[in-house]
Amino acid sequence: MITWSDEYRVGVKEVDEQHRQLFAIAGRAYELLKNEMLTDKYDSIIEILQELKAYAVYHFQYEEEYMDSIGYAKLLSHKVMHADFVEKINGIDFRKVDDNQGQYLMEILEFVVKWIEGHILGQDKKYAGLV
Repeated sequence: MITWSDEYRVGVKEVDEQHRQLFAIAGRAYELLKNEMLTDKYDSIIEILQELKAYAVYHFQYEEEYMDSIGYAKLLSHKVMHADFVEKINGIDFRKVDDNQGQYLMEILEFVVKWIEGHILGQDKKYAGLV
């Protein structure tokens, strides 16, 4: 599981706090996955996915406005990456979630963790140097 560390800091206080929140949402998904006492996780999975989507949209908008304010040259391509993430989350088939909750949650979690880590370290760090 991915946990927040200073390695993910971009040096913009609000963006770093928002990134921490994305890590926290992923952490709750991981805890849900590991909770063997709860047999039907469907409602909790849907709740986490809706929170993730809403928070990602909020964060992406903030980050894009920030990048625009500093004249970041790769803003357009960055926006496309954000849109692709939201599209992937929007494309989740909730019937598949219900059919095999643990497996599907693990697949979603792997995607989200890999994306967040790769995006922050590979993309967000590029505008961090302009701060």
